[in-house]
Amino acid sequence: MRPHGLPENLTTMASSPRPRIGARARRLADADYQALGAFRRAMREFLAFSEAGAREQGLTSQQHQALLAVRSHVGPEAMNVGELAACLLIKNHSAVELVGRLVDHGLLERRSSDEDRRRVLVYLTPLGANALEVISIRNLGQLRRTSEILEGILQTTLRLEEQGALKTRTPST
Repeated sequence: MRPHGLPENLTTMASSPRPRIGARARRLADADYQALGAFRRAMREFLAFSEAGAREQGLTSQQHQALLAVRSHVGPEAMNVGELAACLLIKNHSAVELVGRLVDHGLLERRSSDEDRRRVLVYLTPLGANALEVISIRNLGQLRRTSEILEGILQTTLRLEEQGALKTRTPST
């Protein structure tokens, strides 16, 4: 697995060959499509809910995601700007600008690494930590309300995997 829980083959998954139209595929039941549709709708509703929570705190969705990435970072030292860019799937210069805006708003602070002065590390300020906690508590409550849908798609996935209907990918190490 890559840092931040993203599979290394994320880019190759999007470019993998697509099945031909009309090609013989494993048949999914109506309930499988219903579970998938409910899950997709729940994801979209959650994202809209999360974005509204960020707006209530005066943040954009990307700013909220950046605060969450910084707070959830695991490593020997704080997250650096390059790691933030990778986590948010944005270019390094975009992450630099994003961090600059968050610093200007008093939500993050930048410090040079003690080990390598060229590396810029980012830290939550108390104001940033408070805004993130308000949004996160609200988001976790919303996830709890959609737990039945999440459990349903997980059960569908496990059942289809047991039936051999899903290709499972082994994460690279």
